[in-house]
Amino acid sequence: MKFGYREICLEHDTGSRHPESPDRLRAIQRTLADSANVEYVPATAIPRDAIWAVHDHDYLEDVRQFCANGGGNWDADTVAVEATWDAAVASATLAAWAADEALEGADGCETPFSLGRPPGHHAVEDDAMGFCFLNNAAIAAEHALRRDGVDRVAILDWDVHHGNGTQDIFYDRSDVYYASFHEEGLYPGTGDVGETGADAGRGRTLNVPFPSGSGDADYLAVHREVVAPEFENFEPDLIIVSAGFDAHENDPISRMLVSTAGYGVLAERVHELADRIDAGLAFVLEGGYGLETLSAGVREIHEVLNGEHADSIEPAPTDGGQNVLDSLVYQGFGSR
Repeated sequence: MKFGYREICLEHDTGSRHPESPDRLRAIQRTLADSANVEYVPATAIPRDAIWAVHDHDYLEDVRQFCANGGGNWDADTVAVEATWDAAVASATLAAWAADEALEGADGCETPFSLGRPPGHHAVEDDAMGFCFLNNAAIAAEHALRRDGVDRVAILDWDVHHGNGTQDIFYDRSDVYYASFHEEGLYPGTGDVGETGADAGRGRTLNVPFPSGSGDADYLAVHREVVAPEFENFEPDLIIVSAGFDAHENDPISRMLVSTAGYGVLAERVHELADRIDAGLAFVLEGGYGLETLSAGVREIHEVLNGEHADSIEPAPTDGGQNVLDSLVYQGFGSR
């Protein structure tokens, strides 16, 4: 794969006890060191128009000045230092680069994966939260939509936390379809199945709040029965995966049971879907706080898209996963 990466992202120093640390990117690079067809790309073309379109201008200036003054605690969980503004802009730039690469035909072993931090999917239009300052996936989607010939973008967010920021930014728009797999009741407490969009965006938000203990079979069943049909009907020009790895069975901050192999199968299914509907495919890093599980998940996706066949995982979903699937089908998702 082609991995978007900038050293400045390591300088966003959250402190020795913070789970979202620079060691996350270092662990990924160590794990990929012996893998074939790994290319790092230091994208630098800042998508200023998309950043300004996604985020409130006064908010952007507040964050920039907050960092220029030395940073501190924006809130209890979201920490900044002087370098955080540059790191956040670099992270957004890498996500936009991934969208461009995908739309220009990068596929297979050249599929783009943005390795930026801080992550982004909790950042709303005018506030930072949940470790996030700029919404990388939303900026990538907005950047893509500003290209000639791009009319629709779909985002699949499989981070264990609901991407409230991405949902809010596009909630009333018809040109972005946002689908989220997340653990029910976990931070930030949003993402109910009844949150389906508003106005022009009605029916363009799909929330899948899995109960704790859900795993591979649950994710794959909902993808097969609901997400894939919805995206096929939507006909996006680009699919962006907000790729968090904190639903892993050994991640320290969730109670989900997705395996490393499960991420590979899910990535393979999304890739097959993108091929089927002739859409570009780009990955944007979100969470994942066990260094071994995070890096193993990224490597698994790299190997699958580099030509390795994903493991076969076809057990029936759990009772909890089936209940979520039934509730989505009852609302009409997957059958339109």
